[in-house]
Amino acid sequence: MEQERIFFDDIGSYPLPRGVKLDGLSRDRYLQLVGQVLAEKISAGVEIPTYPQLRDMIRMFMDPIKDPKMTESPFLIRREEAKIMELEAVPPGQKVRVCVTGPVELYISAFGATGYTDILYTLAESVSRFLEWAKEEGKMAIASLDEPSLGLNSNIIFSEEEIQEALEIASRPCQGMHCEVHLHSPLYAELCAHVSGIDILGVESAAHPDYLKLIEREVLEDTGTYLRAGIARTDIFSLSAQLNDRYKVNLWEDLPRLEREITSLESPLIMKSRLDQAYAQFGDRLIATGPDCGLGPWPSQELAGSILGNCAAAIAFFRSEHP
Repeated sequence: MEQERIFFDDIGSYPLPRGVKLDGLSRDRYLQLVGQVLAEKISAGVEIPTYPQLRDMIRMFMDPIKDPKMTESPFLIRREEAKIMELEAVPPGQKVRVCVTGPVELYISAFGATGYTDILYTLAESVSRFLEWAKEEGKMAIASLDEPSLGLNSNIIFSEEEIQEALEIASRPCQGMHCEVHLHSPLYAELCAHVSGIDILGVESAAHPDYLKLIEREVLEDTGTYLRAGIARTDIFSLSAQLNDRYKVNLWEDLPRLEREITSLESPLIMKSRLDQAYAQFGDRLIATGPDCGLGPWPSQELAGSILGNCAAAIAFFRSEHP
């Protein structure tokens, strides 16, 4: 693919409005809520927003995959049932980043430290069917496989070859388009770079800038793979603990002050410096940026929107220097 300018996307999850709980929400009200959050992301400046992931990232896929009425065999969802409800809230003409929880993440949620390779591959085929359906819907700008446990979870006992094969199966519908893999650790980045359906490696480099040192530009060039570098920290509990220690207070008891301190700590200038660092190391191999991870655990939609707005400002500043 031809090199494009660095684009701004987000990872997916987002806080609910104050006082709103998912339990008891009607389907129509839920989709209305998804549409509202999507509009907020776009208003904050996100160029390729992920459809808002307000539901649990495991259950939203595993529940239908485990439902005998929706499967053609154990853990293999029927093609006509492999639908992502949230895409119904995406307005006509709008395209989004479609994130599906990856096969390894789904597997360990159900089976832990076991090695049933056939089930792993079956889950990968189900993931593939969700992406295939989303692509046919015409609302997918970018695909993404969410694999946060790779490199972190000791329950993963599959070989690298088995993991790579599972990712090959899952990402099969992504041939010819951008497909990210969202990682919380760079230890499997090189393996993912060799998956033919994946062409963007997402790394949490705002909270962990040293992660970038573990990814070799030459590997990206040799495999035709790009990098997504996080420029906004999303580890809200670590950020708040840092501030609490600094000021000797509990900022969770004063949310307006917490929000002021967080937006000051994660300023556009700080984010711009992180983007500069990633670009200096990877040049035209850097293709996407935004927050490290989802913003679901954050205390308010207002603060989440401010962080996205700071990202947008940082990216605009960067582009003014790299037209």
